[in-house]
Amino acid sequence: MSDEPTSSFPGDGAALVQGASRGIGSGFVQALLDGGRFERVIATCRNPDAADALNAIDDPRLSVIALDVADEASIRAAAERVRALDLPLRLLLNVAGVLHDSVASPEKKLEDLDAEALHHVFAVNAIGPALMLKVFRPLLARRGRVVVAALSARVGSIGDNRLGGWYAYRASKAALNQLLRTAAIELGRRNRNAIVVALHPGTTDTGLSKPFQARVPDEQLFPVDRTCRQLLAVIDRLDEGDSGGFRAWDGSRIDW
Repeated sequence: MSDEPTSSFPGDGAALVQGASRGIGSGFVQALLDGGRFERVIATCRNPDAADALNAIDDPRLSVIALDVADEASIRAAAERVRALDLPLRLLLNVAGVLHDSVASPEKKLEDLDAEALHHVFAVNAIGPALMLKVFRPLLARRGRVVVAALSARVGSIGDNRLGGWYAYRASKAALNQLLRTAAIELGRRNRNAIVVALHPGTTDTGLSKPFQARVPDEQLFPVDRTCRQLLAVIDRLDEGDSGGFRAWDGSRIDW
């Protein structure tokens, strides 16, 4: 599959990137602006003032809005600001995710499981994207092509799990996949052009993967701009029959 996208979206409307302050999120924002797919690109993050990558972009088509994906009130407030833009939302990308931070780190054994860390990882990786769907669903374009995509991970595949470990991250991504699959069925009844999909970006050179890159071959470690181009190419080639699916960066299907 070529990584040069040919947009299949109508020439109107807006795209929203949730989790856009850095890494793949900010990469998506820049790629969408460069591609000229949409009238408006909306970037959301917890603290826009500290989002250096976004603040460095000088483009009148960009709107930056505060949104904490772990806080439903924050999601609702952001949705009201998006509603005020009065543009149909044609692409909703959920990017924010957590593998390790000050609260959580990948577990190697059952004894490493921690309730606070589990709640934290599920809140960001699964519950947050589900609440995004709930709150932003009324803002999705009612006619024409609409795509809701969330970054999942191959390690969230139950069928592909042969190594174990990483309990919270694996389980939260598996939960995300099921939430997306279920939402795809419902949204398909409301808008036959709506597509909901889980995407595996491949190993990308970001802070999330940094501690685990040592054993990744150079050709399998993607720079952010390549990851974003590849995933947008996958999105552009999806059709209604792909809704509810789980796709890798090259467009191949991933086992649930």
